Order: sequence, then C-alpha cells, then structure tokens
Amino acid sequence: WHTERPLHVWVGVFLLVLHVADRCAFVKKTPDCSMEDGFINYLELAFCLLPPNLTPLTIFLCIIGLYFFFFPPSLSSFCPNLSAISSSLRLTHNVAGVTFLALGNGAPDIFSAIAAFSHPHTAGLAVGALFGAGIFVTTVVAGSVALVKPFAVASRPFLRDVIFYMVAVFWTFLILYRGTTTLGETLGYLGLYVLYVVIVIISAFIYNRQNTSSDHNIHLCVAESEYRPLLPYSESTSQILLSSLNPVDNRKWRRKSWKWKVLKVLKTPLEVLLLLCIPVVDPDKEDRNWRRPLNCLHLITAPLVCVLVFQSGVYGNYMIQGQFPLWLLFLLLGLFVSAIVFCSTSNDCPPRYHSFFALLGFVVSAVLISAAASEVVSLLHMLGVVLRLSNTVLGLTLLAWGNSIGDCFSDITIARQGYPRMAISACFGGIIFNMLFGVGLGCLVQMLQTHADVQVEPEGLLTWILAGSLGLSLVLSFVIVPLCRFHLGRAYGIFLLIFYVIFLIIALLTEFGKIRVT
Repeated sequence: WHTERPLHVWVGVFLLVLHVADRCAFVKKTPDCSMEDGFINYLELAFCLLPPNLTPLTIFLCIIGLYFFFFPPSLSSFCPNLSAISSSLRLTHNVAGVTFLALGNGAPDIFSAIAAFSHPHTAGLAVGALFGAGIFVTTVVAGSVALVKPFAVASRPFLRDVIFYMVAVFWTFLILYRGTTTLGETLGYLGLYVLYVVIVIISAFIYNRQNTSSDHNIHLCVAESEYRPLLPYSESTSQILLSSLNPVDNRKWRRKSWKWKVLKVLKTPLEVLLLLCIPVVDPDKEDRNWRRPLNCLHLITAPLVCVLVFQSGVYGNYMIQGQFPLWLLFLLLGLFVSAIVFCSTSNDCPPRYHSFFALLGFVVSAVLISAAASEVVSLLHMLGVVLRLSNTVLGLTLLAWGNSIGDCFSDITIARQGYPRMAISACFGGIIFNMLFGVGLGCLVQMLQTHADVQVEPEGLLTWILAGSLGLSLVLSFVIVPLCRFHLGRAYGIFLLIFYVIFLIIALLTEFGKIRVT
C-alpha cells in the first residue's frame, strides 16, 4: 500500500491484522471509526455485533441498504411538491427547471455532498461523487443518448452549459489544490449558479421573443381518464383515508411481473409510513391531490418527523428549559392546527391554503432525503474500511452510479421518445446545479457549524485523475461537437463510452497501487 492511502484505509488494514477479539475494542476506541452522523454506527455493527465469517453478508446487506437509500420513496413526493410550489409562485418553465426542479432531480447528490462535507476525512466522498457523476453523465448518459437517437444539438445552450460547467470544475479544482476555502469564495461559488440562472432566463426571454408567433399555436390537451365514473360518487372520510394510504395501484399490479410485485411488497410498509408523513400536492390532478383526513393527519405527523429525524435525531431528546420535550410541543401544536383544518374544510374542495401543504411536504421530504444521505455516507465509510477502499473511489463508483442511474434511464427514455435535445440539456444543466450547490452548500453548512474555513483533504493522485478526466471530457466535447457542426452521432456516442471505460480502468489501477507517482 502506498503512502497516499487515507487514514480510514489504514484502519481497515489494522482491523484485518488484529485478532478477532480485539477488533471491536479497536473500533470503539479509534476516533476515525466514530460516526457522528447517522442513526447507526455501521462499523460497530460489522465488527462488534456480527461474527467475522459474516463479513461478506455485511457487504451484501450494505449494498441492499444503499439501494433503498439511493431510491427513497420520498423522492416520488419531492418533485410534485416542487412543481406545485413553482406553479403557485407563477415561475416560468425555464426558471423552475434550473431552480426548484433542478433541486428535485439533484436532491440525492446535494444532500450526499452536504453530509460528506460535514467532516474533512469524508469530503473525498463528495468530491468523488460529484466529479464521478459528472463524468458518468457527460460520457455514459450523453453517449447513450447519441447512440439511441443521433441529433443536432442546440449550439448556444450547449456551449453555455459546457462553459459554465468547465468554470465550476476549475473552481473546485482550485479548492482541492489549496485544501481550504473561505466564506467569500463559497458565496462566490454559489453566486456562479445565480449568474447561470440569470443567463438562462435572459436566453429564454430572447428565444421566446423570436418565436412568439409559433408559441401561440401550441396547445396542450389533457385526456380524461377512461376510468372516471359516469355518476358522481362521494366517498366517506374513512374511505378517503384508507384509499389514500394504499400505495398499490390495482391496474398496475395486474400488468406488472412477479419480480416487480415482490419488490413492491417489500417496499410497501415504508411507502405507507411515508404516505402518513409527507403531504403531496399534485398540480396535474383536478383536486390537486386533496385528501382531507390524510392531510389533517399530516399536520400532526410531518412536524413530528422533522423534529425526530433532523440531524440524525439530535432534537428528539431536547428538553425546553430542561422540563418539557420539544417533540411533545410539536405534537400538541399539530393536534390543535389539525382540528381547526378538519372542522373548517370539506372532503370535495381543497382550501385556498392547500399550497402550504406542498411547502410542508417539500420540507419533510428534504429532511428525510438528508437523513438517507447521511446513512449513505456512513455506509460507504464502513465499506471503505472493510474493503480498504478510499472515499474517492467509493464516491466515483457506488455513490455516483447510484445518484445518476435514474438520470441515465430517464434521459435515454426521453431520447427514445423523440426529444434528444431535452435529454442532452438535462445531462449538463443538472450536474452544474449539483456541483455548485453540492460543494457550495456543503462548505457553507460546515462553516456555520465550525465558524472557521473549510479544510478539504484530497486523497492523493486519484483525486487529480478524477478532476483532470472530467475537465478533459468537457474540453473534448467543447472542441469536437462544434467541429461536427453540433451533430451528435453514433461515433461520438461510442467515443464517450470508450472514454469512460478508460477513465474507470485508470482510476481503479490508481486505487490499487498499480499507477503511482514516485
């Protein structure tokens, strides 16, 4: 093992050398093994509670746990609530796309980065995940879109996104090179995204002015459901509550395969709990998803969940003046407000303040996704110790793949449906938001907690290979695409896929010491 290995990797080496009986004591006494974030100390779980011959089972369970954390059902309620907030604020599609909806799509990356930046020794996870996701999206996803549907990309938006992303990557490279960042630099980092949003708004305004005549001819039609009852039917309050808590669509259940049904049964208990906690306002539905009994119940459960889950439950045992529990105060307030709403509303018509439930659902979803992100970081930290892998390689593989696989499938689906330009725009626009807000908010939260500049510990040569590969892929796209007259064909897609494979091979060879700087 070369000398650039991070401390937690050497901890993994020591754990394997130590006698089985001494490993648990070593984990409990070593500061680098402590996990301040998250509800579970996974290192103690692996080395204290489970026998040594079950280490492969531990790794398998971690991968299963990562799957459920990567795809939390709370994300399904996150985006509709963001859409409802955007429509309530009367934001244009362009502004909503680069602000609220970008936050909805990039929530796992953002919260994972914030959780990883909470400690200098796990910052490599955030760097690896953001840079790894950037390479994955700009090569594998963009290359797959070009393979599925060759097309001519819009020149100005493409160049705009690539230039902004190159600036963001270079700025992040400088932060890593210096190993520290100040409050002014962090605010400037976040300001760069504000500038990007302003330019997108101005570009959209100019484009709309040029295409006003064609825009008047566009009409959207929404077909009524064939399952709409012919006669009006009014459900009772108890029937509305029970139907609202059923996460299974009977028509979809009959169409799906047995594998989907098994997975759905496993996820149903968690989905029911989330339905009890997270209100969802859907602007696409006629009644905006107003469910009076369930929404009144949300006024009790949602604030209670935020108190018990926020920052890994540190406020769950907080006592006001040492006598009155904070959670009990929120419970009593929720009961009082819920009773008022229940008595002043009806089952059929949503109240004027129904949009408030979208904001409440957004906050609860954000808290739950943040908690899931903290568990992901803790799980990956434990895997790094057990497998003796650096945080950076875990970030650029498992964390980056997990956070980006949804974008990959959705963008390819959009391209197959005949909208490759929209798919390629999503490839670059989303990762700009993820990097600028992931690093910026992560550093800002750490500064507010420590009242000092953020220290970042780059994990040797692998970090520079990661940053250099992402920068090189962007420069090549910036040069090659204009030379091809902004036509993305199958040859360009194959080139991007080969680039990612070469990068991954070099990164893994560097991780295992086959490539090193003497």
